Amino acid sequence: MDSYDRLDKSRYELFLMKKLHILFIAILLLTACTDARLYGPCDKDATSETRQLYYSMQRLVGAGTMFGHHDDTGYGVNWKYDKEGSDVKSVTGQYPAVYGWDLSKIEHDSLRDINGLPFAVQKKRVKEAYERGGINTYSWHMDNPTDSKTAWDTTRHTVADIIPGGAFNDVYIEYLDRAAKYLDNLKGNDDEHIPVLFRPFHELTGNWFWWGKNTCNTDEFKTLWKFTVDYLRTTKKLHNLLIVYSVSDFKSEADLMDRYPGDNYVDIIGFDSYCLKDVKLYQNNLDRQLAILDDVAAKHRKLSCLAETGYLNIPQTNWWTNILLPVISKYNTSYVMMWRNAGPDQYYAPYPGQQSAEDFKTFSKSDRLIFQDRLTPLAIYGRKLW
Repeated sequence: MDSYDRLDKSRYELFLMKKLHILFIAILLLTACTDARLYGPCDKDATSETRQLYYSMQRLVGAGTMFGHHDDTGYGVNWKYDKEGSDVKSVTGQYPAVYGWDLSKIEHDSLRDINGLPFAVQKKRVKEAYERGGINTYSWHMDNPTDSKTAWDTTRHTVADIIPGGAFNDVYIEYLDRAAKYLDNLKGNDDEHIPVLFRPFHELTGNWFWWGKNTCNTDEFKTLWKFTVDYLRTTKKLHNLLIVYSVSDFKSEADLMDRYPGDNYVDIIGFDSYCLKDVKLYQNNLDRQLAILDDVAAKHRKLSCLAETGYLNIPQTNWWTNILLPVISKYNTSYVMMWRNAGPDQYYAPYPGQQSAEDFKTFSKSDRLIFQDRLTPLAIYGRKLW
């Protein structure tokens, strides 16, 4: 057998393995939703599509971790607003499975989000992802309701001021009303509500946002969380939200769960952690934290996620296969999401020609990862989307 024959055989075997993996995932997703091992969303009135998404995400646990990227189809390195744009797809040939977005500035009825992406474009991209069988998740770098300064304004005791009884509770309700109106208008082709993984007050155990541990006590934070979720799903009748509780770096289960609002207010438990200069420290911490998270998620019958991560500008050529993949492959993490590609000076996913791009392609072909091509649109939401 000459080198060309060996190459053709290798390509065929890779193709066959990929097809078998897609078939395996399809079988998992099409398993009857009455499976006793599955658990429902914390919202008992969740829409059919939202409930089916939650079941599908549970079935995929163990089959691989879904890969996500924030603002992936909104803009990237040296492009923006292109309908077919995606740095991830440009490198791997496939879209990510999970698409991250931000609600920030919707509280002011702004036409653009915090990153300059027009909400009209964002809304289209959310629907396109949904129609492909992708999953959309929203964070919210909400401006401070007490003074309209940014999410990073920690100069006030904001949480106490916006919960019921607080001087700015009415302002906060106005913010929620505007967000609810936008989320309510995320619709599919049959006017059904598009399910969203809603991740409010992310990195809540840090000290850099107005909702952080340095600006409010545990009881105040839990009150804020419960009030927010109750208002959106009971008062505003939003039943297309799966709620994500996402902390910053933590050292123990106690750290992770200190401000946990309870199982009736959370569907997915996760954390944000970024790779800085000490790559080995990041890898060791990630390994320890994912192990804790696995135990906590199983105990509470919730899904788990690495809600934000990445290595700024990815200076290590084999970071994807040598640092990230070996760790996430060990655990039952539902999805891992890279932060956004703001431009040529700030990005977390490679683009064509970037030094880690080839390694990222290899990473994307791992049978421990799930990109858009390994999801079946029919099964993810329990409906045909074409």
